[in-house]
Amino acid sequence: MASSGTMPLAYQTTAASPDWLNKGDNAWQLTAATLVGLQSFPGLVVLYGGVVKKKWAVNSAFMALYAFAAVWICWVTWAYNMSFGDKLLPLWGKARPALNQGYLIGQADLPATVHYFANGSTIETAAAEPLYPMATVVYFQCVFAAITLILVAGSLLGRMSFAAWMLFVPLWLTFSYTVGAFSVWGGGFLFQWGVIDYCGGYVIHLSAGFAGFTAAYWVGPRAQKDRERFPPNNILFTLTGAGLLWMGWAGFNGGGPYAANVVASMSVLNTNICTAMSLIVWTCLDVIFFKKPSVVGAVQGMITGLVCITPAAGVVQGWAAIVMGVLAGSVPWYTMMILHKRSRLLKHVDDTLGVIHTHGVAGLLGGILTGLLADPTLCALFLPVTNSRGAFYGRAAGGAQLGKQLAGALFIIGWNVVVTSIICVAINAVVPLRMTEDKLEVGDDAVHGEEAYALWGDGEVYDVTEHGPRGAAAVAPVSTTPN
Repeated sequence: MASSGTMPLAYQTTAASPDWLNKGDNAWQLTAATLVGLQSFPGLVVLYGGVVKKKWAVNSAFMALYAFAAVWICWVTWAYNMSFGDKLLPLWGKARPALNQGYLIGQADLPATVHYFANGSTIETAAAEPLYPMATVVYFQCVFAAITLILVAGSLLGRMSFAAWMLFVPLWLTFSYTVGAFSVWGGGFLFQWGVIDYCGGYVIHLSAGFAGFTAAYWVGPRAQKDRERFPPNNILFTLTGAGLLWMGWAGFNGGGPYAANVVASMSVLNTNICTAMSLIVWTCLDVIFFKKPSVVGAVQGMITGLVCITPAAGVVQGWAAIVMGVLAGSVPWYTMMILHKRSRLLKHVDDTLGVIHTHGVAGLLGGILTGLLADPTLCALFLPVTNSRGAFYGRAAGGAQLGKQLAGALFIIGWNVVVTSIICVAINAVVPLRMTEDKLEVGDDAVHGEEAYALWGDGEVYDVTEHGPRGAAAVAPVSTTPN
């Protein structure tokens, strides 16, 4: 130690930049994580605030903002290691903090890929060892967990008690999200079995879609007036949030390989191809069947494209991304615009933003199509699915992969329906899940004492000399005082 009390320069350089550190990979992973974080805040915060009825703009945006903050604390305190730590059960990791400096600055260590076969033999690949600190992985995975809770919120806007939401977030993260993440990504039984979820089609979107739908059932519907008429209060805000989602998905899927490599490049390209095609198909269907192109519909088509490609982004070819885009823009469109109106169950459950369609159906579709279209060459480049292939590429392994994808989806759906129901019943025993009728009638002002668009305060006079167009003649302010 130098006499000045600081570390020698050589020691500082070695400690901060060890030999194993790949600065390029680390920089990309930090960038990718930040892009995903921006999808939530401000992305979905702005999108939710703009796409709902005016009286719910503040409450909807605040639900997303609270979830983003709450997940952070839960994640580093116990939930990260439940998702990616040492195994407690085949579907769950051991809870412990991810706050220790020595742990966080050490080289990241992810589960090895092991494939088991019927004859008991195994084919084992090298362990995934990203060349950057564990802190980077904790950050990257945290923003994925946060956006999942915010997607669940999309099903509950306009009537869930904020106090109930404050309890729901840590409980659902702990007992639902961590199970899906460990089972599929963290070395759990679906991971070992070889289920392909490149970057969250199952862990994030399928779980959010069915958990949101289930929670919406328990919370109950919005006020009847809101169900009958729920126009967006600011479509341009909605487009702003949608733009942050689309562009942020470069980090969402581009960060999947944990390196700035060729799989990252392929996945980003496939993401944009599928998303663009899905948006176009959805818009064309709106024009054909409803005679008008809908901006909100185009945003929904964009989202279904992003969701559908996510489980496959790094393991399918460009032509497959186009095929997936066509189906992503048509199958969820049918379930939302046609089937929803005919299904008694879908009409009964008030899923505010149709998350069951845009994320549940699209995520399931993407997972199944991955089982059909996963290219064995690209699978071999993406470590966790080495030796996998889609059914389109023949051989018994292709059909087996499709079966694995279906079984994995059923587990994620079943777990989320059951656990989300238990959580909602438990919360309702402590605080009401649903707002009171008077709050449902008034909205933001009753819930938060704030409104999204207070152009002037109560009791103030609108003065055209201040607010009128330039060049307008000065006119005495209009008095609101009774004679």
